[in-house]
Amino acid sequence: MSERESTVKVVTNEHSRDVLAKAKRIVVKVGTSTLTYDTGRLNLRRIESIVKQLADLANQGKEIILVSSGAVGAGLAPLGFKEKPKDLVMKQAAASVGQGVLLHMYEKLFREYGHTVGQILLTREDSMNRSRYINLRNTLYALISLGVIPIINENDVVSIDEVKIGDNDTLSAVIASTVEADLLIILSDIEGLYTANPQTNPDAELIHEVDVITPHIYEIAGGAGTSRGTGGMYTKIQAANIAVNSGVHMVIASGERNDSIEVIAVGGLRGTHFVARDSKPHMKKRWVAFGKRLKGSVTVDKGCADALLKKGSSLLPVGITAVSGEFHEGETISILFNDEEIARGMVNFSSADLDQIKGCNSHEITSILKIDSAHTEVIHRDNLVILR
Repeated sequence: MSERESTVKVVTNEHSRDVLAKAKRIVVKVGTSTLTYDTGRLNLRRIESIVKQLADLANQGKEIILVSSGAVGAGLAPLGFKEKPKDLVMKQAAASVGQGVLLHMYEKLFREYGHTVGQILLTREDSMNRSRYINLRNTLYALISLGVIPIINENDVVSIDEVKIGDNDTLSAVIASTVEADLLIILSDIEGLYTANPQTNPDAELIHEVDVITPHIYEIAGGAGTSRGTGGMYTKIQAANIAVNSGVHMVIASGERNDSIEVIAVGGLRGTHFVARDSKPHMKKRWVAFGKRLKGSVTVDKGCADALLKKGSSLLPVGITAVSGEFHEGETISILFNDEEIARGMVNFSSADLDQIKGCNSHEITSILKIDSAHTEVIHRDNLVILR
């Protein structure tokens, strides 16, 4: 059986999605291309359709969190811009105007359907700092317990590359992981993940189910999305990697269909379903793996990979064959085997020190680094999250 056949299903049985119908806590991410027309102005009919579906799910007793793009897009028309500005300051100015426009629209529509909303604007620092991460989690739980629908967006007004989460696909997955959601729905301008680019290949088929995210899945994900959005299919696969490894099912579906959310929420066959892993990492491990920014990576040999994946071992220097990137003690890095990310964890050594001790036995660390004492593990298993 090929790698593709073992990880994706072009045709699947609808009953495999019964688990989605049981989802209690649902995070829905809506992209800019779904919320706006090509002119940049808001697509009011589609926004109302999304709000109506979410309100109806909330009426059923589901717990709903909305991650919404569109702040920059919503600010284009009021400022007279014909397209998204490339200048950072102008983009942030558009976001400042657009956030108010967008929230007013959501608040008005949700109120008409009998629901209260609350806005949360985030930067990467809010997930990287553990106390902020816990506070965010507690705030979201409080809002949910009060019956409020949180509306979350990255704070584009103040965000710069150093503190940006990156895109709202990633943001939605981090939020789903943080609140231990059952289901993440990402609405896009495409129906889901295809076997090839459907815009250039007429034989491309929609993949209904992905059991394991392998390098092949990233390969067929393609490039960037529309000019109005920032995330292509590749970022959605990255989001899926966070979600499924946090125990969250994820579905990518078309936001152009007016019933995608309700169809998915009852287990209907719509879009691409990324199947969650059975086990959920502890909250601290989820923060280590997905809340913090990756600073580098190490490559390990087969013996080390087997020890990590099959025996639950810590990462020792003897199994490391290469070090990539510049990082310091306490930062999060990827662990690679055969060019595939198999784990993430909080490292006990800097990249400079690790480059000196890679391939060595643990008892040799102090003499090589010329220090009195040191950790015996590069990453302790308590700070390690397996991704396979």
